[in-house]
Amino acid sequence: MKTLLTVGAALVAASLCAIPARAHAVFDKSEASPNSSWRPAIRIGHGCEGTATIRVRITIPEGVIGVKPMPKPGWTIVTTKGDYAREYKALHSVVKSGVKEIVWSGGSLPEDFYDEFVFSAQVSDAFPVGTTVYFPVLQECEKGAHDWAEIPAAGADARKLKSPAPGLRIVAAANAPTQPAVFQMGPLKVEAPWIRATPGGATVAGGFARIVNAGAAADRLVSAAIDLAGRAEIHETAMQEGVMRMRALPQGLDVPSDGAVELKPGSFHIMFLDLKAPMVEGQTVKGTLVFEKAGALPVVFRVNGLGAGASAPQHQH
Repeated sequence: MKTLLTVGAALVAASLCAIPARAHAVFDKSEASPNSSWRPAIRIGHGCEGTATIRVRITIPEGVIGVKPMPKPGWTIVTTKGDYAREYKALHSVVKSGVKEIVWSGGSLPEDFYDEFVFSAQVSDAFPVGTTVYFPVLQECEKGAHDWAEIPAAGADARKLKSPAPGLRIVAAANAPTQPAVFQMGPLKVEAPWIRATPGGATVAGGFARIVNAGAAADRLVSAAIDLAGRAEIHETAMQEGVMRMRALPQGLDVPSDGAVELKPGSFHIMFLDLKAPMVEGQTVKGTLVFEKAGALPVVFRVNGLGAGASAPQHQH
């Protein structure tokens, strides 16, 4: 009998602990790929102060386009439209503006029930794979309100937030192309930039690419940056007196005219320091390479596995 009571109490405690997580405003579909259609439902699991929900407002982040709410019996739907920060390629056209906010009102969702508020959209190519996009939701009730708008800091656990905004994780498409990415500006071309994945707790990561200069004048890579690192340095690894040594190149790395230079494990590379989050295999990371003459070139680094280039010596920092 004591065992049954203990098990029963544990089950009750577990169910009580789970209630807050279920009660948050969440999406039923929380993953999508770039340039794909997405049809989520916002799930509202409880009211406020024991009273019914009478209004639900969701903010659409930049980069989510072609938004259309689904009609909901008993509720009035109002959308707010505006210009986008840039043009986006939609399924059949190029769009410059669209829905930025949806408000469902006029209905009543009792405290003891849950309901879903549905819309369709297209996820553009503005979000790197591996990132999460957040949609603040304001739930208003007959008494009080819940503002589901908290966004976790980089590397933090969203489950620890009291009022987290619903999130959409960007994942690679199952049939995503595998050809190397190429980024070009004038005579310079950066081929297949990548970063080696890092174990948990690591604070540095190596970045690599092939830089081709088709111009008649030499240029120089002088700096680099990614969103997830505090700073970056250009390094060279070379054999000196039988020992593999690494040194910083504060003046940058020369890119010869009508030639190329390859950043690869065991040779020239970019060292990203003070990481804000681990580098996860399959993830893509926005960054910038700055050249002395050509200027700043936006690129996207793909994160390859921990074993990528494993035959090359590993750096110690």
